Amino acid sequence: MEERACRICRIIVKHTDTCPVCGSKDLTDKIGGYIIILNSEKSEVAKKMGLKMNSVYALDIKN
Repeated sequence: MEERACRICRIIVKHTDTCPVCGSKDLTDKIGGYIIILNSEKSEVAKKMGLKMNSVYALDIKN
């Protein structure tokens, strides 16, 4: 199974059919870039994107 992004919270997941963060089953492999958040508490980008966990996220999810 390849990397997919949750359409709800944008987190990148592997080896699962359900998002471990929000529980959504709406995952896609149409990802338009990645962002890695290392310190969500201090990251201005994480704050603007509404990301609260340190992880890998999709920058853009294509339709």
